[in-house]
Amino acid sequence: MKELLLNKKGEKVMFLGNEAIIRGALEAGVQFVSTYPGTPASEIGNNFYALSKELAADPKFYFEFSTNEKTATEAAIGADFSGLKTLVAYKNFGLNVALDAVMPLAYTGTRAPMVIVVADDPSCHSSAQSEENTRPFAVLTHIPMIEPSDAQECKDYVIEAFKISEKFGTPVMIRVTTRIAHQRALVVLGELDPARKVDLKGEFVKNKHKFVTMMPRLHGMKKEMLEREEKLQAYFEKSNLNYVFLASKDGKKQTPGAISAQIKKSKIGIITSGISYLHTLEAMEELKMNIPVLKLGTFHPLPELKIKEFIKPLKKVLVLEELEPYLERRIQMIAKDVNCKLKIHGADFRSQIGEMKPETAAYAIAKFTGKNYPLPVFKPGFEVPNRLPQLCPGCPYWLAFSAVKKAVDEKEVIFGGDIGCYMLGALPPHSLYDYMFCMGSSIGIAHGIKKATNQKVIAFIGDGTFFHSGIEGLLNTVYNGSSPLIIILNNQTTAMTGHQPHPDSFGAEHPVPIEKLVEACGVKHIKIIDQGNQEEFISAVKEMVLLPEVAVIIARRPCKFVNKG
Repeated sequence: MKELLLNKKGEKVMFLGNEAIIRGALEAGVQFVSTYPGTPASEIGNNFYALSKELAADPKFYFEFSTNEKTATEAAIGADFSGLKTLVAYKNFGLNVALDAVMPLAYTGTRAPMVIVVADDPSCHSSAQSEENTRPFAVLTHIPMIEPSDAQECKDYVIEAFKISEKFGTPVMIRVTTRIAHQRALVVLGELDPARKVDLKGEFVKNKHKFVTMMPRLHGMKKEMLEREEKLQAYFEKSNLNYVFLASKDGKKQTPGAISAQIKKSKIGIITSGISYLHTLEAMEELKMNIPVLKLGTFHPLPELKIKEFIKPLKKVLVLEELEPYLERRIQMIAKDVNCKLKIHGADFRSQIGEMKPETAAYAIAKFTGKNYPLPVFKPGFEVPNRLPQLCPGCPYWLAFSAVKKAVDEKEVIFGGDIGCYMLGALPPHSLYDYMFCMGSSIGIAHGIKKATNQKVIAFIGDGTFFHSGIEGLLNTVYNGSSPLIIILNNQTTAMTGHQPHPDSFGAEHPVPIEKLVEACGVKHIKIIDQGNQEEFISAVKEMVLLPEVAVIIARRPCKFVNKG
């Protein structure tokens, strides 16, 4: 962590991509940071949290773990409207939660510079719901999105994003993926100003014309937003975030003239962005090819003139990107105006499932150029046992799952899961859940099932998830009168993403006990039980699953790794 505060300009330090994002924010002079933990973005919040404790005597920024991504965004908006330079970070699904706040922010624009970091997770390394691709949200919200491809760019792009935000009065999204967020590489440091006196108190200056999103002013705001977007596109046409790369034998940067000559000679090119750019370079090195590559650092607005210039002399182009072919589709539209005969390949040479790898990029490039490169398949010389993820030894969830299985007939009860460590209840040896969707949905779906059927329903939800988005589902269940049994697994931490604090975690500065919230929601049947007491827990489940009203068991037993000071 000390390297994040190292003030040696030009020094090279090994950083994770997420750490490089933090360093970039520090170099840019960030004043307010909010987040909700979610991998692959978790290290951003974890390290900012640790730094805020380290700098408590002389704080350089304010940091908070918010209760969810929407509240994190709203907090950042409030700080921004008060004149503070802000950064908010979350994983891809977090943007879904935050979208209610993000959409009107695109209309109002910002007062101070504001950066939104969104971390996608192709291949679902740490995501249960889907391989959500957040790139279309930039188009939907009209918010500029830039995509770094390595740790150095993570730092540099954050600094650039703050500059863009300040110049155009708009939030700027930085999209990373797991392989960017979690790659470790040398990063050249910029300058930190240790003498900089940071004023963490801004002032909200009333400006209803700018901050109140209501008709008839709303149409004027939209016009201003579209004008900003048009100016951003012109700016990105000249931005060094977008460039054409062509390898040279001596390792020196090729001149624009040499690149242009090679493009006209080869009549083929590659367009790519993000981590796919690094995979493209590695693949070409392995294939011993040297094809001009247009590297796009700005996904939205796209630098259409730069793309047109690149594809105009080509006969065919390969678009390498992960998951859905959003970039490919937009290039197809652009090509109609400048090179309607251009053959555009991309999704036809790669899978839309899972993240791109160097070997899959090599396969696509080989197919594109007519070379033979079989897609490698890993076949070990011995049988590899199928080992599924398991709860940690001593995890309190073992006791909760086993007690519930003893208390009821699994064939007669519908079991709902939620997002957290206890997701593993869906896998052997538990094999418990009958549905699992998104944060907080175990309660909401349980209510719907109870309204639609006479079946018994038990919904599991963790304490962190309950604070994130379970409260609303519980309120709806009470208000509309259904009767699931809800088991809140209260292990006093946000364990899945790295043991971040939440309002009822161990040692919370301003604790909000879950039982008081549950009671305030109107639940009449509440029991707090340590599931280590199996007899009491089993008895409670048997009794409360039959009640005609919603019932809540708070299974309170701390995670084995809770920091007890």
